[in-house]
Order: sequence, then C-alpha cells, then structure tokens
Amino acid sequence: MRNLSRLKEIVQQGPADVIIGKNGLSEGVLKEIDRRLKEKGVVKVKALRTAVKVTGLDRRELARRVAEKLGARLLDVRGRTFVLYRPQPRRERPQPAGRNKIRSVRERNVAGRSARWSRR
Repeated sequence: MRNLSRLKEIVQQGPADVIIGKNGLSEGVLKEIDRRLKEKGVVKVKALRTAVKVTGLDRRELARRVAEKLGARLLDVRGRTFVLYRPQPRRERPQPAGRNKIRSVRERNVAGRSARWSRR
C-alpha cells in the first residue's frame, strides 16, 4: 500500500495523461486509457466540465465507471481529475538460445581467434 501512495504522489504532480472531452466516455477515450494502463500501470485522467454534463454523472461516479469498465483501481479523485492503477502482469523473460552455453577457455579462445581473422 505504501508504494501505491508514492505512485499516486508522483502521478499527481504531472499533467493529465488523458482528457475526457465533450464526447464523454467514447470508445476511443477508453481505448487510450487502457493502452496507457498497459504501458505504465498508472494513468492520470482529467474530465472536462462538458464531459461531466454530457454523461450526467457526478465526477466521482464517472471515475468509478471508468475504473470498473477497464478493470482498474481508482486511487484518487481530486476535483475532476482522477488516478487509475492497474498492476502490470509479470512477464517471463525468454532465455536466448545458445547464449548460456558453458564453453571451456580453449573453445572461447579458438572462437575469438577465428572471428578476429575472418574480419580482416
């Protein structure tokens, strides 16, 4: 929980990543927020006054709806600006083929010598 509060502080200091305009919660806006959540894990969203009027929801309910639709966690609501968080899935790093092969000193020297001579 301590890391989330630190993350929220960092995001709150910068400008909004996505702005919800007079078209309200359109597919394009939701896709952009989703893309940013996949990239960063945290997104700061600002809703304009017209967006709040068009949707007919108050600012907190709008933030809850966006979080619910995207499967994210609502961290903070300040005015018409809110912060969403979705943890990024852990990825397994693939092992490069042939890179971790253990070779003897002699094999390394021979391979290095042949590579040097072939470049000349």
